[in-house]
Amino acid sequence: MADLKGLKIAILATDGFEQVELTEPQKALKAAGAEVSVVSPEGTRMPGKIQGMNHADLGDQIAVDQALESVRRDQFDALVLPGGVANPDYLRVNKQAVAFVKSFGDLGKPIAAICHGPWTLIEADLVRGRKVTSWPSLQTDLRNAGAMWVDEAVVRDGGLVTSRKPDDLPAFCKEAIALFGESRQRKAA
Repeated sequence: MADLKGLKIAILATDGFEQVELTEPQKALKAAGAEVSVVSPEGTRMPGKIQGMNHADLGDQIAVDQALESVRRDQFDALVLPGGVANPDYLRVNKQAVAFVKSFGDLGKPIAAICHGPWTLIEADLVRGRKVTSWPSLQTDLRNAGAMWVDEAVVRDGGLVTSRKPDDLPAFCKEAIALFGESRQRKAA
């Protein structure tokens, strides 16, 4: 496993995130030594917390570490975008969230997105010409945005890792950690 010590990683999410798609990468990244922060826009229903989902059922409330409004684009080394249907749908219409995601692409920082998470990548215009995967219902959206969609557990295209669903979390976490570790090596060089 890659050593992510010294890396600062943002998980951008809001109400309606698929719980395991946030908590499992968060655990894996912390276990690899990264400093992980849950970043969320203000205006969530519960101040300081966001509501997770277990598919269609309510999950746990997760603490927000930093409000999106208070973070700087150069503060983090990598980004994770969990899915859930509502979470990325809310984020992709939030101009500040889209700008935050786009800044990672503009700065060449690695991004990992799972399930419906790539919806926000579409809005940030970060999938054009890229090979990606996602929850199957997003394939037309991704193709219309210029991506090459494939039905695989995990896909890596340059500094972007995408995955389909909770069942793919082991492969997603492993590939995200590998990508983030490589970016750490480049940062140190």
